Order: sequence, then C-alpha cells, then structure tokens
Amino acid sequence: MIPSSYPTPEEMARLTARMLLEIKAVHFNAETPFTLASGLPSPTYIDCRKLISYPRIRSTLMDFLTVTVMRNAGFEAFDNIAGGETAGIPFAAMVAERMGLPMTYVRKKPKGYGRNARIEGAMTEGQRVLLVEDLTTDGGSKLSFVDAIRDTGATCAHTAVIFYYGIFSQTEKTLGDHGVSLHHLCTWWDVLAEAKAQDAFDATTLTEVESFLHAPKKWQDAHKG
Repeated sequence: MIPSSYPTPEEMARLTARMLLEIKAVHFNAETPFTLASGLPSPTYIDCRKLISYPRIRSTLMDFLTVTVMRNAGFEAFDNIAGGETAGIPFAAMVAERMGLPMTYVRKKPKGYGRNARIEGAMTEGQRVLLVEDLTTDGGSKLSFVDAIRDTGATCAHTAVIFYYGIFSQTEKTLGDHGVSLHHLCTWWDVLAEAKAQDAFDATTLTEVESFLHAPKKWQDAHKG
C-alpha cells in the first residue's frame, strides 16, 4: 500500500537517525577505529541490515523511502524495483510491494553457471528501473549495478538508499555523471545531531566523530596503521 501522507524531509531525516540509534545500528569508536571495505579507518560504522529485524521500524522507513522517491522522481516514474545484492534485496522487495511494482535483484557479478545472469527476476527492455540499496558511501558500487540493469535494455536513472554518508564531496557528481540521481533518508550529519540531542555517546567521542565528518581524508590519514 502506497503511503498517502508523510512528514517533511527534515523530520524524516531526524526520525530515521533516531531509529538507527535506537536499534544500535550506529557505532562510534574513536579509540579503536573501524576498518572500512576500502581498508581505511573510520570512527563511524553503520549497520542498516539490522533494520530487517525490527518490523515497526523497517515498515516506517520503507514508507519514508517510498514517498521520498515518489516526491522527488514522480508517482508514475518506475516500472521495476531492483535491489542490489545483498543488502538491498529486502528493502527493494518492501518498496516494490508498496508501489505495486515488479521486483528484481542485481548480482555483484555473474554467478558463473546456468544462465550466468546478473539480473534475477523479470526485467525487460524499456523498463524504468529504480535501484534500491541500504546505503551509499562514495557512490562507486552503484555504477556496476546500474550498468548491469542498462545492459538489459532497461533504463536506470535513480537510486534510493536509507543512509547516505554525506561527507564525500564527489558522491553525487560521480552518480550524476553516470546519469543517476540519488535519493536518501538521512546522513551522518543527521545521526550526529540526533546523537548529540540524546546524549547517546560521550562528548569526547562525538567531538572526534564530528572532526572526521568535517575532514574524513585528513582524519583517515592521521589514523592509518
């Protein structure tokens, strides 16, 4: 069922941040930084996959994501909802259900046997596809999924995520140069603001996180090794 009313983008961002904090999907640790997929250190880590285990929260956030996309891209803008393997698959399914549209998913690489396909489900030439993922950092991983979708003859000009890092200046340009618009619910700035409002972490940790968010590369260079 498509939601018919929703809060402002600002309130959705605040509530999304609050929910992520509530289920402890947000991790801050300045003393022992996390290692990102890139191999670089970070005092922040977010686990959006935890959302699937919280029915009330996941339902609310999928309502938020659905109406955000419809508000920004159009109410009749899509014919197919694709999830990126693996984290995007459950969220794509829930958005597709709300929009009353077919759902597919995109593999990170061909599975190596059978049809050797990257697209699972029915996607046809000319369909307008929305790519749904849990989060994006610099946007780079989305490009491979988008290209796989376009290889079918379908189009993909939009991607929607629950969480967008919002600290790497080239992200939206990287996607934009590839003909893709990004839609998201909240960023690290929203989470930091809500964490401060709730006193969710000690002041020293929050100060260090804020330092990282303002200059991530400088922070990472100083904490390598």
